[in-house]
Amino acid sequence: MVNSVYRECYDDSHYRPEFEGFIGNRPLEEVDPEVVTLIRAEKQRQAGGLELIASENFTSRAVMEALGSCFTNKYSEGYPGKRYYGGTEVVDELERLVQQRALSLFGLDPQEWAVNVQPYSGSPANFAVYTALLKPHDRIMGLGLPSGGHLTHGFYTAKGKRISATSIYFESLPYQVHPQTGYVDYDRLEELALLYRPRLIICGASAYARDWDYARMREIADKAGAMLMCDMAHYSGLVAAGELTSPFPFCDVVTTTTHKSLRGPRQGMIFCRRQYEADINEAVFPGCQGGPHNATMAALGVALKEAMTPEFRAYQQQVRANAKALAGALQARGYTIVTGGTDNHLVLWDLRPEGLTGNKVQKLCDQINITLNMNAVPGDTNALSPGGVRLGTPALTSRGFREKDFEQVAEFLHQAVQLCLKIQKDSGKKLADFERALEGRPELATLRDQVRAFALRFPMPGGPR
Repeated sequence: MVNSVYRECYDDSHYRPEFEGFIGNRPLEEVDPEVVTLIRAEKQRQAGGLELIASENFTSRAVMEALGSCFTNKYSEGYPGKRYYGGTEVVDELERLVQQRALSLFGLDPQEWAVNVQPYSGSPANFAVYTALLKPHDRIMGLGLPSGGHLTHGFYTAKGKRISATSIYFESLPYQVHPQTGYVDYDRLEELALLYRPRLIICGASAYARDWDYARMREIADKAGAMLMCDMAHYSGLVAAGELTSPFPFCDVVTTTTHKSLRGPRQGMIFCRRQYEADINEAVFPGCQGGPHNATMAALGVALKEAMTPEFRAYQQQVRANAKALAGALQARGYTIVTGGTDNHLVLWDLRPEGLTGNKVQKLCDQINITLNMNAVPGDTNALSPGGVRLGTPALTSRGFREKDFEQVAEFLHQAVQLCLKIQKDSGKKLADFERALEGRPELATLRDQVRAFALRFPMPGGPR
């Protein structure tokens, strides 16, 4: 059969049959059956399991088609109209389109705001901001990792080891959530900021279930003489849909990933007020990275267009409703939820009252086709053996789950925790002994079959790949 892409690009009269055997036109099934096998296995894993990692989602078929497009072939260091290579006129048009859609989605005036859509992901986006706006050893303040912040917001171990590049190159004083309520302690943050006088304060988090008081953050930043940055990587889709407070009226810079609640490809974006545009663009390229990944940028453009639809707004409303239902169902079974509930897409579950650690629950859930992640909860000191797990609803909501379905998810999680307690009673507290005790247990196989049967009742986005 004549290759369809060849037929699109060339006149039939110039078709050469020998090109059908050319390696560049052979299908994946023929070129690399081993990778095909792994793709199919991963598809089966996703379809037959319950994806509860808050930072993951299932993107659309249209996004994946753009991600696999010929834009992957083009190198385009620089920016539209100012590239280092030739042949970039189409890429220029693409990048401008994606920028326009990004600003439009969040209701931003292009006279006041700019956006860089080239960062490879959220961490490079954050470090590019620091490179642009800070000098080495300038002071920053972000939410501490045990309180739900991200590594790129600055983190030291209890012994003072600098874990992230942020803490290696800049001086970081993390602020915390209140140890009893689990909410950001804004009063303590203000005290610390006025004493520490950071150059930059960061709001936004990876494991914080409540909305942010950006007006208060702006007030604190102004008092301390600091710039204010928001990292909305986790919840940018909710902001776009109007389900959470927008940080834009209050912040100087806003960063985000694009693959979480925004449901796009794995990339990052940096929004900034126009006075910071030149410095941030220069920090992204050539400061921190080379040419953008143009196929990913094309896929981002598709995701942004999808995010402008009424269907996407309804999806985000359901994400929040499902998170509230999941939190409520766990509380009804007697479990402790940090902050007592959620405003967004995630639930932070404190397992310490049960005498369990998050890593054991994660290990067992892996055995029964439930994917979640261990996570620190307020008061934790050991990131490798934290007292809780983080649960998110975006991925399963993309499969059509509603509140009643998350009631069943909560029941599976309850059964998993009860099994954890039973196995821990037999194995003792050590993780290695616990892992060995998981092997060959029939009750795990029974629960895994139930989870799989339930998950397969729901469709998978993304088409047949």
